[in-house]
Amino acid sequence: MAEHSAKAIEAARKLFAGPCEFVAGAGSLESLPDMSWPEVAFAGRSNVGKSSLVNALTGRRSLARTSSSPGHTRQINFFDLGGKLCLVDLPGYGFAQVSRSMKEAWQDLASAYLRGRPTLKRVCLLIDARRAIKDSDRETMRNLDKAAASYQVILTKADELKASELARAVAAAEAIVRQHGAAHPAVVATSSEKGTGIPELRAEIFAVAVGAPDATPHHEK
Repeated sequence: MAEHSAKAIEAARKLFAGPCEFVAGAGSLESLPDMSWPEVAFAGRSNVGKSSLVNALTGRRSLARTSSSPGHTRQINFFDLGGKLCLVDLPGYGFAQVSRSMKEAWQDLASAYLRGRPTLKRVCLLIDARRAIKDSDRETMRNLDKAAASYQVILTKADELKASELARAVAAAEAIVRQHGAAHPAVVATSSEKGTGIPELRAEIFAVAVGAPDATPHHEK
């Protein structure tokens, strides 16, 4: 991950600490809301900790609760971050309990969103640091490559590994990332529980979607 100045980290902290509201849940391509500001999406297996990470980034305990309640996990959920950035929670994949047709419907919706969303600046692909990158993750990475959607692998639950184990997990993930054209080369390790990597990830997202702290946000140019 790129080095960020104290000013950049503070600017990102202020943005993520500001107003953040649930905007819409889209269950079909036709129901996707029109957004005029940049978007950063979060993807990953259903138990990888997406809601926890979104809550940690925004300093809230229940912002992403909407997306974990019945009727919302099957949608793409949009959160307005101060009118400058939209956080997008994609349906989790890897469910064993749902039908094949349901899985395919979710995948089709996510794929259509990724291919046709000009405001999408980056996808954060969440991987459990305790697990190796699985076949379903590799499939998602191939789909992101095909969609030419810029993405970055984010390891979650990093606090549950020893430092040496985490270093090996990051190195293993980076070796796989190098095989994918649309992937950002750096893998970021985070812990929603301990706060590890959260300020740096905020700054990374801020830089990609909004720009340098003194720059005019993309949607206002």
